[in-house]
Amino acid sequence: DKTVSLRKDLSEMHEWITQAEEEYLERDFEYKTPDELQKAVEELKRAKEEALQKEVKVKLITDSVNNFIAKAPPAAHEALKKELDVLITSYQQLCSRLNGKWKTLEEVWACWRELLSYLDVENKWLNEIELKLKATENVQGGAEEISESLDSLERLMRHPEDNRNQIRELAQTLTDGGIMDELINEKLERFNSRWEELQQEAVRRQKSLEQSIQSAQETDKTLRLIQESLAAIDKQLTAYTADRVDAAQVPQEAQ
Repeated sequence: DKTVSLRKDLSEMHEWITQAEEEYLERDFEYKTPDELQKAVEELKRAKEEALQKEVKVKLITDSVNNFIAKAPPAAHEALKKELDVLITSYQQLCSRLNGKWKTLEEVWACWRELLSYLDVENKWLNEIELKLKATENVQGGAEEISESLDSLERLMRHPEDNRNQIRELAQTLTDGGIMDELINEKLERFNSRWEELQQEAVRRQKSLEQSIQSAQETDKTLRLIQESLAAIDKQLTAYTADRVDAAQVPQEAQ
């Protein structure tokens, strides 16, 4: 009987739709690791593509029902047409929901990748600060050399806050949705702790270098005064020597 065959096709399609809804839309997903999130994105993509492939099946069933209705007595029309309408609506809703959930997870995955990218940039900057702090730990030379070290450190510290703000916002977006909250909080805590530590060390180093510059300037000034004094004495002694003056005949400091 053609009606029985059509109803069987309709029933099988309904079962597939119900199963897909339970598997991909009604099941609770937990994304605690990047692997779990990536796997979910791939699963939803496959499910979306599989649902789209069923469009051919739905069209064949639709054509078969419509062809049957065109030839069958009116009494058989209403129930079969109603079942077909329910199937088409359920199928379209499934495709729409699968596509929506897949897009959402794609955006979540992109958000996670963006967070990692910003963290990578900022950690590289922190690495540079760490190296600079080591390089300025025992600066040798006079006020000019120390001043150059201070300038280079201050230039490096003039780093915009934009990336750190982005990290904070992206992390908040993910953890608010319960996405890898433990992992993200751990990464943020480690990053912020290191950021604060190096910032404080950089401020201490800046003050230390400023004090070193002041000390070096005072030392330079003292040395310059000594050199000027020695030059004056040298000139005076040279004049005494040229005039063959005996040491006992000159002032005590010249002796």
